[in-house]
Amino acid sequence: MVWSKPGRAVPPQAEKDKRNDIMTKNMGGVSAVNEESAARLAAVEPAFCALLQRIGPLELKPRRLPPFQALVHAVIFQQLSGRVANVIWHRFPALFPGRKFPSPAEVLSAGPAVLRKAGISRVKCSYIISIAEQALAGNVPSLSECDKLSDAEIISRLTLLNGVGRWTAEMFLIFNLGRPDVLPVHDFGVRRGFAVAFRKRVLPLPARLARVGARWAPYRTTAALYLWRAADSNGGVGWQSSRAG
Repeated sequence: MVWSKPGRAVPPQAEKDKRNDIMTKNMGGVSAVNEESAARLAAVEPAFCALLQRIGPLELKPRRLPPFQALVHAVIFQQLSGRVANVIWHRFPALFPGRKFPSPAEVLSAGPAVLRKAGISRVKCSYIISIAEQALAGNVPSLSECDKLSDAEIISRLTLLNGVGRWTAEMFLIFNLGRPDVLPVHDFGVRRGFAVAFRKRVLPLPARLARVGARWAPYRTTAALYLWRAADSNGGVGWQSSRAG
């Protein structure tokens, strides 16, 4: 599959980034990962051909939850196993009878003592309350606002919130908004999957992964999902973390 005509000048990286940033806007309801994006990724990166054959087609359906709800979900799941986090996540709305999910005002009215009954740590309670305060102040963008913002703009807005770092913002972009060109280079699973796919004995440093992954644009979300699956299927056997990149 040919991506550019022979002899055609490649735009500077800054222009590529600008173009890709524009492409990530207004993705509401559209699958960012599908057979087409996987095939196009394999065409520019041969290492993904073997992954596609072994793993098969993947598809990502964005959750499209209200951002406040999605961020509370992300905070609850931080640094917990999926099983434990799911238990807490289902306990949380049960604290607010008659509500599918509480509003920011209801969370503030309940206070940390009530939130703690769901099994949420004190630190995470403080994060959730802070996010609720910022939501009421208009500092958490709505879904419609997010659809008008670039990936970089959303990351910049969200990382101003307590408890929301770059990784959490990237998970929001991928799984809630379905953005097609996000590569979370600090994620351990993505790094381990890269080591598996590219037959490396050590995990890549985030900076190196970002450099290599630049050629996967604008399909870096597809790359991330396949790298996660590669890490899961390998189980990490034979691979070791290292400061070497």
